[in-house]
Parts: sequence; structure tokens; C-alpha cells
Amino acid sequence: MGTHSELVDKINALKKAKDAVILCHNYQRPEIYEVADFIGDSLDLALRAKETKARIIVFCGVDFMAESAKILNPTKKVLHPDLEARCPMAAMVTPEALTKKKKDFPKASVVAYINTSASTKALSDVVCTSANFMKVADSLPSKEMIFVPDYNMGKYLQKRLKKKHVIPWHGFCYVHDFIEPEEIKLLKKRYPKAEVLAHPECPAEVIKLADQVLGTGGMIKYAKSSKAREFIIATEEGMCNRLMREIPKKTFHPAGGICQNMKRITLEKIYECLKSEKNEVKVDSKVADGARRALDRMLALK
Repeated sequence: MGTHSELVDKINALKKAKDAVILCHNYQRPEIYEVADFIGDSLDLALRAKETKARIIVFCGVDFMAESAKILNPTKKVLHPDLEARCPMAAMVTPEALTKKKKDFPKASVVAYINTSASTKALSDVVCTSANFMKVADSLPSKEMIFVPDYNMGKYLQKRLKKKHVIPWHGFCYVHDFIEPEEIKLLKKRYPKAEVLAHPECPAEVIKLADQVLGTGGMIKYAKSSKAREFIIATEEGMCNRLMREIPKKTFHPAGGICQNMKRITLEKIYECLKSEKNEVKVDSKVADGARRALDRMLALK
């Protein structure tokens, strides 16, 4: 396919010829940033997917992200460079299990983290992301809510929203859940001037050691405005690449591992996907209608 730069040039030429836009999650490989029209967190990308006028959306992220793009902009052709790039946590809640839980708690609203399938979103009252989950949950009139699928985020939500009763699902992100408090303590000792920024999917013991608990978009905003020059970043390690790109004069130390699913996407796969317009994402119309309702309720709160 040629050299790295030649491949980038080919992808950019294809984008122009086919009226395509490439959306890229923060956790993607840094070389993917080079062809992205927009890099962001799940909330940013959902907004961009809904607003784009391009004919084709190439989504560089995991499965539920590409699904959400199709749901929010159903007339566009959405392509996913690797259909095997799936989110394990999203698979930890099924429509059948959620339907049963709703029967157990008939008065509870269902708040679905965006890291869920379209079918799960369709059974939910509203969707949230790590950027707005507190705001979304607090906006609900009901005092009781089922939060799916991340247990750590659900427990953190309960701690912050004391007037609500949060029923957390027992799902987890293997990258965040494996971050150990001992690792954070060691990094704090090694870099005593660094602030700790932790993702809300981290275990409670890690969150206790954090200076700030933020989604990936929030980490960028905070690091830009903070007087600190050094940060320990407790999330998927690719976030440090994004932070270094945005804020090159500050230093970032990763405290999380790699999401192998995010890293499945490569420049070669993007090129082949866009060239052949293969791996098109499709969502059943009835499922899409229900999921869109829940997503639009979230976006209305922006």
C-alpha cells in the first residue's frame, strides 16, 4: 500500500472523492489521528455524527460508537474499519437481562451508558456518557434508576447523588477495572508534583486517590486550564497520546493499559474500508427508533 505518508495521502484523497468524514475516538492509535476529521470522546463524536453533512461516516472506535452514529444520522452510510472491534463491557448487558431487571424495579428509570448495544439503548429512558452521566442522572424526575452496564461508574454516581437510589449493573471495562491503587500510589511517589486524573470507570479505591474524576474530554479541558505541568492519567493509555498532541508543553504519565479492541483499527483497514465502502453498519429500524429516543434525550441536555 506504500509508505505511511502515502497511505495517509490515499485516505485523504478518498475522503474528498467520496464525500466522507472520519470520526476518531481518543483511544485510537496516534497514526489514526492523522486522517481524522474529528477526534473526541463519545459525547463529542455523537454530536459530530448527528450534525455531519458528509455522505459517508467512517467511525474509528468500537462497535457501539459506529451503531450510535448510524442511529443519530440514519440517512448516512456508516462504515466501521474492523467489525471485530467490539466493546466487551457493552456485551455485559443484554436486552433480555435488562427487561428482567426492569420488571424487578418497575418504578426505576433506566440510564444506559453509551457503552451499550443499540438494543439495550432502545430499552432505556436516556443515554449518558462519561462527560455528562452526573447531569443526565440528576435531570431524571424518578428517584430510582437502573444504571447499565458499568458498576464502578454506577457506584460513583450513587456516592455523588445522595438523593437518588442507583441500582448498578455488574459490568466493567477490563482496562479501567484492572488499574490498581498501588500503581497510582507508586506513580504519585515517583511524580510528586503530578495531579491524578481518573476516569469514572476506575475502581473506587483508585478514584479516592484522584485529584479529578473526568471523562476523556474533561481530561483535556482540565489539563489545559490547570496550573499543574504534570499529570498521571488513569484511563486507557492511548489518552496520553491525545493529551500530548493537544498540550505538548505538559507531561502525561499513563496509569492504564491498552484496549486491544480499540487498537484493532489501522490505517490499512481504514483505506480498504473506504475504498470498497465495506463493513457498512446497519441497525434494525425499530431498535434504532428506541435507541434514538434515548440518545436524543441526552443530547437535548447539552
